[in-house]
Amino acid sequence: MNKVVLVTGASGGIGSAICERLARENYDIVIHYFSSEEKAFSLAEKLKEKYSVSCLTVKADVSKEEEVEAMFDTIDEQMGGVDILINNAAIDLPDMFHLKTAEQFRRVLDVNVVGAYNCAKRAYEHMKENEYGRIINIASTNGINTYYPMCFDYDASKAALISLTHDLAVQFSPYVNVNAIAPGFIGTEKELDGYDEQFLKQECEKILKKRYGRPEEVADLVKFLIEADYINNSVIRIDGGQTGSV
Repeated sequence: MNKVVLVTGASGGIGSAICERLARENYDIVIHYFSSEEKAFSLAEKLKEKYSVSCLTVKADVSKEEEVEAMFDTIDEQMGGVDILINNAAIDLPDMFHLKTAEQFRRVLDVNVVGAYNCAKRAYEHMKENEYGRIINIASTNGINTYYPMCFDYDASKAALISLTHDLAVQFSPYVNVNAIAPGFIGTEKELDGYDEQFLKQECEKILKKRYGRPEEVADLVKFLIEADYINNSVIRIDGGQTGSV
């Protein structure tokens, strides 16, 4: 029987690349979305047709505990439970520092951190019972050493997600490995949208590889961590040697 992977925020560039990479390895895929319904269902059809794996598409606001409970109830019923959780769902509300509101700040933290906690807590029930599980949190170098005042709330959320990773690894040991991946500048459409050419050129110069990352490279690292039984409680950067931004 194939193991079941839940990828939250699966319809975006990194999320969809993770889904496709794991479907290629015969994992059954649960595609979570909140607003991008058309993309989510299109991805599911693609994976089923191309890789002949089971796919389930579910909608939920991961920041709301009751919606996460309902989502997992559906997964348990139709797929038998979640063996591997990829906490990829995240939002970013960039704006000038002085225009940010506390409400915006809370919303980013709710989705990016509380959402990951809600999903991990619920997924652990099945993982503990089976004495096997993998949780991979998609963090960011923004939570380590890359800072932009226009997205301080996003930066704070990713730093918090890294901290949560360490706490969950301790709490869920020994059967569940909990790790985080910290991508740098990944060249997805969403990532590059809205920035002027000069800014992108400057940021690219700070990367030792002198190029942006590809979503498929993040997906390859996810696959590696799923299979790497002795890597736990770790944060792995995938940023091409990004030298930071202050």
